[in-house]
Amino acid sequence: MSIEPTRRITAPELRARKGKEPIVALTSYHAHTARILDPYVDFLLVGDSLGMVMHGLETTVPVTLDMMILQGHAVMRGSKRALVVVDMPFGSYESSKEQAFMNAARVLKETGCGAIKVEGGKRLAETIAFLAERGVPVMAHVGLTPQSINTIGSFRAQGRDEADWSRIEDDAVAVAQAGAFSVVIEAVAEPLARKLTAAVPIPTIGIGASPACDGQILVLEDMLGLSPRVPKFVKRYGTLGPGIEKAVADYAAEVRSRAFPGPEHVYQMKKKS
Repeated sequence: MSIEPTRRITAPELRARKGKEPIVALTSYHAHTARILDPYVDFLLVGDSLGMVMHGLETTVPVTLDMMILQGHAVMRGSKRALVVVDMPFGSYESSKEQAFMNAARVLKETGCGAIKVEGGKRLAETIAFLAERGVPVMAHVGLTPQSINTIGSFRAQGRDEADWSRIEDDAVAVAQAGAFSVVIEAVAEPLARKLTAAVPIPTIGIGASPACDGQILVLEDMLGLSPRVPKFVKRYGTLGPGIEKAVADYAAEVRSRAFPGPEHVYQMKKKS
């Protein structure tokens, strides 16, 4: 009896989840975390947040396309069923829609992932349409866009003043009309995120947004308690940081006292017959 291989969730299937069971998503950068997360999530985002989480950078701006492709490979190898979405890093898609297509095609070809994500609203609508028309599934990202940190000035919530709503609403509507299959809404006032979810025909994925969004995403290391500082919108579902520190401290103490390795951890000579 043959066992059918596990089939991955696709971008159109995720698009069809609008208004239905909430979509579950987390970031992943490694094969081993992807393997753990895969049974529980609908999509895994290989986020450019890896620059901060893995490399200790202050922002996502220095992240390169090669970095994203390398970790995209790892997440694809570790997962079987979740849709894998790879972030397009700063500078890889903004200068022209042709540049965006060439780099997005490279990501899809070299990683085997099912979609890419770009940050920006109205200004990227033409690029999103260009990609979608050429077979590239695009997840959009509006609200707080971390790649624009040098012009925003700080990682502050958006839309807390109602006067700013129209700009963000225009962004969400524009990416949906351009052909994005879903849109991440990051760090916006809850009433605005709720309104955007009702206004667009594609699933909204909230991160610091609203429980009314069609899905939620968090950075894995933030929700596991591995990040020293986290935004207000993060709920820590684990406290692995202190546990890891204690394990390392215990290991160091046992090595220094020669308690480790013990007799059960070393190989003895074969007994002569």
